[in-house]
Amino acid sequence: MHSLARRALHTCDIPEDLTSVTFRNRDTEHPDRVGLPQDAVESVWRSVEGLYRTGVHPGIQLSLRYRGEQVLHGAMGHTRGNGPHDPAALPRLPMTTETPICYFSASKAVTALLMHMLAEQGLVNLMDPVSYYCPEFAKNGKRTITVHQILSHRNGIPAIPRETPIDVLWEHDEIWRLLCAAKPVEVDGAKVAYHAITGGFVLQRVLEKVTGDTIENYLDRYLRKPMGMKWFTYGIAPEKLHELATNYATGPTPMFPLSWIVSRALGGDIRTVEKVTNDPRFQEAVIPAGNLCGTAEEMGRFFQMMLNGGVWNGQRICSELTIRRAIHQFGSLQIDRTMMIPMRFSAGMMLGGNPVGLWGQQSRYAFGHVGLINKLCWADPARDISVSLLNTGFPIVGHHLPALARFVYTVCRQFPVLPENKRRLVAA
Repeated sequence: MHSLARRALHTCDIPEDLTSVTFRNRDTEHPDRVGLPQDAVESVWRSVEGLYRTGVHPGIQLSLRYRGEQVLHGAMGHTRGNGPHDPAALPRLPMTTETPICYFSASKAVTALLMHMLAEQGLVNLMDPVSYYCPEFAKNGKRTITVHQILSHRNGIPAIPRETPIDVLWEHDEIWRLLCAAKPVEVDGAKVAYHAITGGFVLQRVLEKVTGDTIENYLDRYLRKPMGMKWFTYGIAPEKLHELATNYATGPTPMFPLSWIVSRALGGDIRTVEKVTNDPRFQEAVIPAGNLCGTAEEMGRFFQMMLNGGVWNGQRICSELTIRRAIHQFGSLQIDRTMMIPMRFSAGMMLGGNPVGLWGQQSRYAFGHVGLINKLCWADPARDISVSLLNTGFPIVGHHLPALARFVYTVCRQFPVLPENKRRLVAA
C-alpha cells in the first residue's frame, strides 16, 4: 500500500513476504487427530493473511478447534511498534500466541456464564429483579428490571450519561451510583439495545453481593484455575502490563451517522477509545463487560468447554443445563437500537442465523461474542468448532470488511455442518 494511502486509512506497514511476521505454534496443531486435511487448515490461514494485509490490524491471533482438537494456532504481526502513528524509532515487538490481548466486549460472554453458574449454585435467580439483591438499583423506575434483562441487553440503560468523565469507568462506587441514579428508557424488556459497558457493572454488583467475594476471585475459582488459564483475568496485574498488546484505532475515521452510533455505544469517539484502552488505569481495572484479557487459545478453550456441555479435560466446570440456558435464544430477531443492525441474543451471547448470520452461513446454532467489532469469538455445535480471532486494531468501517467476512465464510466452508450434529440439535 502506498504511504499516502496508509496515512489516509490509518494502517500499519505490511511486508510483501509475511514470513518474517508470522508465528505458527505447530506443536499445538493436531488436524491429523481428527482426520482434517491440511488444505482446510491452510485455507483458513490464508484468509487470516488476507485480513492482515489490509493493514488495519498490527497484530492478529487465531485459535481454531475442530471436534475438540486444536487444528490451527497462530499469530501474525506485532504486539506494539507498528501502529499507524508509532514513531519509526519505537522497537517492534513480535506478536506470538502467548501475548495477552484485551477481549473487549467478548468479555461479556464469560461474565454472562459466571451469572448462569451462580444460578446453578442456587445463589441467584436470573428472573429476579436486580433490586431484590441490590435495593438501591430500584431508583427512578428500575425496580422491576431483572438480571435476565441485563444479560439479554433489554434493561433500558444502554449507556452511562454522556457528560460522565471517562475515568469513572475504574471508580466502582461512582459508576454504581450513576447506574442507580439512571432513569431507564424502558423497563418492560420488549426492545433490544446493546449495553456496551453498563450491564457488566450491574452483574458484577449482584455477583459480589450474593457471594460476598470479588468477581475476580469468583472467576479465578470456578473458571480460570480449573481450566488451567495463564491469563484470562479482568485487566492485567501492574507487573505484567508490559506484556499486554497495544490497541490501535485504525481505518478511515468514522463519519456521521456512524460516528454518532460509535459515540453513543462506547461513550466517545474512536480516538478517545484508543487512548482510554491503552491507559494503565483501564488496563488494571475490573470492567466485566469490556476488559477481560487473555490469548486466542484461552478464549477458544472457554468456548470449547461450552461445546463440551460444561466439561474441560474431564473436569466438570458447570452443568450441561447451565450451558443450554446460557445459549438459548431470548426474543426474536430484532433491530438493535444501539447498533442499528438486526441481532439475536441469548442471555449473554450473540447468536448466529440461517441462511446467514453473524457467525456465517447456516449458523443457526452458533453462539459467541464480538469484541469492539473486530474480535470474533464463537462456537458452532453444528460444525463442532470453536473459533477465536483476536486482533489489535479496531477499524469501524473500511476496506478490511470484505477480508473479515471472507475469513468467516472460509471457516464455515471448510468446516461444513455435520448432519449428525444437526439432527441432534434439532431433536433437542
